[in-house]
Amino acid sequence: MTNRVFERRRWRQLPVALALLAPSAIILGAFIVYPLVKAVFLGTERCNSTGTRCIEGGWDQYADTFRSTEFQHALWVTTQFALITVPLGLAFGIGLAVLAHKHLSGVGVFRAIFSSTVATSVAVASLMWLFLLQPSVGVLSNIGWIADAFPVIKQPGLLNDPGTALWSVALSSVWANLGFTFIIITAGLQGIPDDLYEAAALDGAGGTRRFWKITLPLLGPSLLFVLIVLTTRAFQAYGEIDLLTEGGPRPDDSTTTITYLTYGRNSIMATDQGLQATTAVLLFVVLLGLSFLQLWSLGRRVHYGD
Repeated sequence: MTNRVFERRRWRQLPVALALLAPSAIILGAFIVYPLVKAVFLGTERCNSTGTRCIEGGWDQYADTFRSTEFQHALWVTTQFALITVPLGLAFGIGLAVLAHKHLSGVGVFRAIFSSTVATSVAVASLMWLFLLQPSVGVLSNIGWIADAFPVIKQPGLLNDPGTALWSVALSSVWANLGFTFIIITAGLQGIPDDLYEAAALDGAGGTRRFWKITLPLLGPSLLFVLIVLTTRAFQAYGEIDLLTEGGPRPDDSTTTITYLTYGRNSIMATDQGLQATTAVLLFVVLLGLSFLQLWSLGRRVHYGD
């Protein structure tokens, strides 16, 4: 009898639950589900050079695009960009957060400085690095001993050299995302009880051992979250590439990532909406796979404390 009463109450509460969920469901459907479905079907169309006429190209366009030289190159550049920015961003974020977590006078000032980049937009950060790295009027190129030690800074310039362009853009991205990483890791550190460090110190564990045995394992959930966010941002990076290198230097296209191949002004598919939708959907699939892989591999370690 009790189960029947409980079931009736649940059915009576269903309209209220649906009414509460309706606004979120409408927003999710209008701005997430519908555009995604629209992009999937748009990706099957092949458009002319001006993008004014599109015809049905079939689902084979996804396979053709994925196998194309341009997409494979952009995917490799994007992967390199992520392999540079994500580990460096994590390392600097953890290092600064651990330093700022110490109970020292005036440490609040350093915390404010370290987290200040979170309020800096991608456009502002990119312009700052452009004025820093620009070969003719940039700050670094006009410091004599730096220009003498690293001639590439002056000629052709870090952003114009195929060997250094991607690293230069990646460093600007690391700097721009550093505040976000610092804040998340700092929040994670504040959730670790000080008693654990005190007990480890009494057992003779040094600072390095306490970091590897206590800090990093207990930061697992925060690190997993930051890792997924930084990876997603790396694969979706566009603003810094557009402002600093425009996908160049040419003809190597050393900084043409998937997002720039899709939306870049100098991209070969700039006027082809069908191909743009195709690469956007492929990027979504790649990011979805990476996120599941990270959650599966690192999430299990966080759960089991390995």
